[in-house]
Amino acid sequence: MSANEQEGAEELFPRDRQPTVRILAMPAYANPNGNIFGGWIMAQMDIAGSVVAVEYSGGRVSTVAATSMEFHKPVFVGDLVSCFAQIQKVGSTSITVKVEVFVQRAHDGRLLADKVTEAVIVYVAIGEDGKPSKLPERGPDFGRYW
Repeated sequence: MSANEQEGAEELFPRDRQPTVRILAMPAYANPNGNIFGGWIMAQMDIAGSVVAVEYSGGRVSTVAATSMEFHKPVFVGDLVSCFAQIQKVGSTSITVKVEVFVQRAHDGRLLADKVTEAVIVYVAIGEDGKPSKLPERGPDFGRYW
């Protein structure tokens, strides 16, 4: 990997926000090819998205759709996986969350970052009766951590 590629990789990791979920990719999550199984990555993304949806709703949520899921690059055993979730849209009962996944890979004593996948996930607030419930009104900066 050239110096320019290393610099570009490091710049990809978001420094203006905190990851919602961080976890090491372990051998138990590998597929027969030796890469991390895509379903495991999707599960981490759903957890990250649901964290911000629960914070916004103040209660239970249910995943109703995952759209525009794109796997850009593989995740390898030993990668540090970081999921960044950000609310894109709020309806009367639904919350649309964009989740981006970055990995940091050990390389010559440095962690190099790379964006590996992203998706848009829709959650619905669920009331005590198990049915969709109206979301509370929040300010435009709700859920932003500086």
